[in-house]
Amino acid sequence: MTGIANYVVLSGVLFAIGGIGFLVRRNVLVALMSIEIMLNAVNLLLVAFNRLHAGELTGQLFAFFIIAAEAAEVAVGLAIVLSLFRIKRTVRSDEADLLKN
Repeated sequence: MTGIANYVVLSGVLFAIGGIGFLVRRNVLVALMSIEIMLNAVNLLLVAFNRLHAGELTGQLFAFFIIAAEAAEVAVGLAIVLSLFRIKRTVRSDEADLLKN
């Protein structure tokens, strides 16, 4: 494998690790980290494909916006996790039933 194929494989492996981590683990913090791994895999793929089109910066621009969205997601996600921990004294996602009747 040469060129961009290595980046595509690495991105696929990172995305799979993030997806499995999100589906298997019950800890909300691990789920947030798994989402971050998946978004970073997408960023890696966007920047790698941008290397094919050297004159354009669209891949890097999309990666920049994804990084900005990740920062917002982390801020909101950690605020939710802290609120859940204050109320329930746990960060397990299967015990987050605050909106149920």
